[in-house]
Amino acid sequence: MAETEKPGESVRAVDRALEILLAFTATDYELTVGQLLKRVDLSRPTLYRLLYTLEQCGFVVSEGDPQKFRLGPSVGQLAHVWTSSLDLSALAALPMQRLREQTGETVALFVLQGGDRLCIAELPSPQPLSFKRGIGYRERISVGASGRAILASIGQGDADRRRYAAERGLDIARPAEDLDMVKRRGYAVSKDELIQGAVAIAAPFFDRSGQVAGSLGVFGPGARLPADRIEEFGEMVVREAAELSRTLGSRTAP
Repeated sequence: MAETEKPGESVRAVDRALEILLAFTATDYELTVGQLLKRVDLSRPTLYRLLYTLEQCGFVVSEGDPQKFRLGPSVGQLAHVWTSSLDLSALAALPMQRLREQTGETVALFVLQGGDRLCIAELPSPQPLSFKRGIGYRERISVGASGRAILASIGQGDADRRRYAAERGLDIARPAEDLDMVKRRGYAVSKDELIQGAVAIAAPFFDRSGQVAGSLGVFGPGARLPADRIEEFGEMVVREAAELSRTLGSRTAP
């Protein structure tokens, strides 16, 4: 810190620089100065001064005419360090525990791998009659609630989903439930689909780029899950999946 610079002014400069970096999103990854001025409460000279400092340190880069800015390699370096330290199962432990305590049913965490979902964590129900698939269980995302919750959240709409499905040989011509409805509601439901007598309720979670990364699901027997309870559990799953998304750094989670 320069001798003439007051501590409060230095902290304020850091706050302003962070506001600039957080103005970028997965969909607005390139911004002009005019666009940035609408997102941060700064004067044009101050914005230019901070952008110059950030560019010198590699946190933003610029090109084009009109000049557009985007995040630079230093941000990628920090993101790499952060993601390298993540343990998804550990991060999801509290949301999964809360779901099992609230529902009394089996709770499982799935990650997206191409056209499949893979179970990487599971908390079995303590009740005598329960359903579980086990860590390592793999299934296509075109079937089952935990798969369709992911599929419904891919891209911006039906065209993106169908393109993704076609590239991976997924059959979504006749889904068990409307995927647009799943996306609007926030969770998917399946009954007697993969296991006779089982009901599954699942919601998607998202990574720091805003892309769907997997799903969080609750599984139990139909005898314990009538329609009103399915809706109640669906709201719980959406809430905990959104919390996991925020933990992963997503700013676009529902």
